[in-house]
Amino acid sequence: MAYPTIYSIVISFTNFRAGKFNFVGWANFKFVFNDATFLKAVGNTFILMLIQVPIQTFLCVVLANFLNIARLKLKGMFRMLSFTPVLIDAVSYSIVFSLFFSNDPASLANTALGLFGVQPVEWVNMVWPARILLVIAVTWRWTGYNSIIILGGLQNISHDLYEAAELDGAGPVKQFFAITIPSIKPVILFSVVLSVTGTLQLFTEPNLITSGGPVNSTLTIVQYLYNTGFKAFSYGVASAGAYVLAIMIAILTFIQMRVTKEKD
Repeated sequence: MAYPTIYSIVISFTNFRAGKFNFVGWANFKFVFNDATFLKAVGNTFILMLIQVPIQTFLCVVLANFLNIARLKLKGMFRMLSFTPVLIDAVSYSIVFSLFFSNDPASLANTALGLFGVQPVEWVNMVWPARILLVIAVTWRWTGYNSIIILGGLQNISHDLYEAAELDGAGPVKQFFAITIPSIKPVILFSVVLSVTGTLQLFTEPNLITSGGPVNSTLTIVQYLYNTGFKAFSYGVASAGAYVLAIMIAILTFIQMRVTKEKD
């Protein structure tokens, strides 16, 4: 693990091509921060993150509480079904989503919209429909996985707390906000950190579903790194960009931890 890490650091300070190392100092990092395409990719990634993560977190908490209902029948089946999306190969499900949400008026998504009198949408040819499509795809894939994590936190809450709250006259809603949420806050934070990290590393879905379009409106940071390194063969710039991404992830994770710790 140490060798590839050190090797990529060295490359980030060179214009490495065809096995030759030419030291360029901080030039690759300067290029990255001044590259309009990279800045566009950063903006796109953060837009997707700010929309997708809150929606997914809310759905995870709701789904986890549903799966935790004591009297729920077929509980095992529902838990298995909720976890199934993450077991499906990312490439396969991305292709399926691209077919479901194709620009064709007869596609499944447009047919469903037509039932409500909505005109067909060119999902991958319009900026916001393309972004919404990625949010839907990523949320569908990871909500069940994260809900199982939160479910584990729910099952560690002592029932004595709820019984005491009932004796004090607290209803289900008050119990939820006074007992459930505070008790699973660390688990929710862990889920959010996973979601933020995952969104910042998003590649398969935008690459296969929208191809980064239209006009780079769904181009993500990792897509930029891939295009720079494996299509433009600018390995030094790609390595520099990768370390910028790693620093972003570290800073965001640190901020999340600090904010939560201060609130506690």
